[in-house]
Amino acid sequence: MSARFADRTNCRRAVVNDSLVIEPPAAAIPDEPTCRFDGNADLAVARRVIRAEIGGLESLASTLDEAFQAAVTACAMARGRIIVTGIGKSGHIGHKIAATLASTGTPAQFIHPVEASHGDLGMIGSEDVILALSNSGETSELADITAYSRRFNILLIAVTGGARSTLAGAADIVLLLPAAAEACPMGLAPTTSTTMMMALGDALALALLERKGFSSADFQRFHPGGRIGRRLLRVGDIMHEHDAIPLVSPAARMSEAILVMTAKSFGCVGVCEPDGRLTGVITDGDLRRHMGDSLLRETVRSVMHRNPKTITAAALAADALGVMNRLAITSLFVVDESSRAIGFLHMHDCLRAGVA
Repeated sequence: MSARFADRTNCRRAVVNDSLVIEPPAAAIPDEPTCRFDGNADLAVARRVIRAEIGGLESLASTLDEAFQAAVTACAMARGRIIVTGIGKSGHIGHKIAATLASTGTPAQFIHPVEASHGDLGMIGSEDVILALSNSGETSELADITAYSRRFNILLIAVTGGARSTLAGAADIVLLLPAAAEACPMGLAPTTSTTMMMALGDALALALLERKGFSSADFQRFHPGGRIGRRLLRVGDIMHEHDAIPLVSPAARMSEAILVMTAKSFGCVGVCEPDGRLTGVITDGDLRRHMGDSLLRETVRSVMHRNPKTITAAALAADALGVMNRLAITSLFVVDESSRAIGFLHMHDCLRAGVA
């Protein structure tokens, strides 16, 4: 008899189809665990965590020194890319730092240190700068990429909390994270340290942005999609140009102006002098106000109103839409520095581009 059926003292006996069946006792069902939800306790934990991380950030801000300036200078002078690397939570932070650098005008790429050890070291060039993240500075997975940087004289910047660590000893520049307790009650889960690491990456990216004079126009070039891209669209990106602009001469008859208004379907026509300067505009409202038997024979100059509302091609499309809303109009002529008409923008153009 097998051992597991040897003890039958508590077994249940039953007769099924004239056969004796012996079943082991039913396992005791433990009481369901009771969870007591205390909203005040949860809020207290949240506030404690946030305050701990704020404390770490304040320490970081107060301890920044010339090493940070050296790191900014090294990254600004790099002819290649900033290679960001790290593993675990530091790796996740590294992905974000690389993305922030790239989107603010500093070419950057994240390389996983383990993948680097299996061929991706070939992605790192001699003109690149390596930004290695490790709170302890003893991450074994960074050994190969660190050795590679030393072998080929590639500048290495370490972001670490270990002042005497292996990584800090190998690096050309050390951005030292100050000693700050993790928000985790066991002091184990990376929390305060990763917050400081991310903030330091943001600081580096934005210091580079300001040093390079990175503008909103540059930002839009790297963010063509999404809400940011739409907000940064320029009038020149979506305006009508050349033959699509509704224009007539001030000496033209109103019959010609109405034909142009009808053909262009914008509900207005601009009036341009021979040198291209925009001096007036005629709208559907002007036609209604001058309606009469002689309207078609009148000159454009006699009907137009002067000082048309204009905007420049370099203006943000969102600003142009704001002007139209504020003045209760539906279109703007686009002019250059000499007041020559170079484009036309309708409110519908902004709406189609998702600017609103």
